[in-house]
Amino acid sequence: MSSATEDGAGLDTARHGGRAAQSHGGRAAQSHGGRAAQSHGGRAAQNHGGRPAGRAGERPAADERLTLRQALVLGTLHGPAELLPISSSGHVALIPWLAGWGFERADPELRKAFEVALHAGTAAALLISLRTEVADAVGGLSPRRVQLIVLSFLPPAAVGYGLERQIERRLGTPGTIAAGLVAGALAMALADRAPQARAAAQAGPVDALWLGLAQACALAPGVSRNGATLAAARLRRFTREDANRLSRHVALPVIAGATLLKGVRLARRGLPPRSAAPIAAGAAASFASTLGSTWLIRQVERDRSLAPYAAYRMALAALVLRRVGRERRPPSG
Repeated sequence: MSSATEDGAGLDTARHGGRAAQSHGGRAAQSHGGRAAQSHGGRAAQNHGGRPAGRAGERPAADERLTLRQALVLGTLHGPAELLPISSSGHVALIPWLAGWGFERADPELRKAFEVALHAGTAAALLISLRTEVADAVGGLSPRRVQLIVLSFLPPAAVGYGLERQIERRLGTPGTIAAGLVAGALAMALADRAPQARAAAQAGPVDALWLGLAQACALAPGVSRNGATLAAARLRRFTREDANRLSRHVALPVIAGATLLKGVRLARRGLPPRSAAPIAAGAAASFASTLGSTWLIRQVERDRSLAPYAAYRMALAALVLRRVGRERRPPSG
């Protein structure tokens, strides 16, 4: 009897132990395998796509902040990039991506606030460095000049006000920026072959609309406002020097108006947390670099071809597209 009881107890113990071991082992294996798969999948998705894939692949929030050093680098770059037909907005978006900075994945509101600060610094510097030219333009306002400014201002204002969000969402990726660089380069190279037959004083309503449409196209990152308006003016057979003058005169109201509008929106929302110092540093660097780079205006304004700028844009676009292709390629093995 005792032996039977012990045998029964042993059987029960074996069954209980087997179930416990199975349950414990299954849970352990499932937990371990799930964590391993989640960790591996998160890293693979992040490495392949270039962005975090879900919570498992997210990087620490600190990596996505704008550091003081990054703000100074981008601000210093913004000044000369704004004065040359190479797209300042495209460079500000591409440099963090190419360098692997966390700011490339930062909160869109932080990125927008920083871009407003950069443009504010550049606009202030241009108003100071070109104060004599601006004063002459304002003092010599005529119905023809007012018409030129208004007609060149309306297209970018309407497109920017109505499609700003869609442009930011759809046209701010490295691939679309590269496309903008290529499109702008081709337009500049082809337009610069036009004869130099007209002066800025001959600009009329049709020319103003061409310049306005060019500025509307330049809302897409990579196109470049300077490059687009230069291409439009040269296509209309203005001399290179007068094309540059027209480009500056129609660009300043748009830059100032866009900065003011975005600045008001930013003031209502407030700055993102812990971003005041780098944003201020970026604005100061943009102001200083623009002041120090105004000599570039005269270099571009001289009777020189736009081909070198077009070649640079094509080279940068090729670099970006090569990187995009590598990131989209499935991992080997």
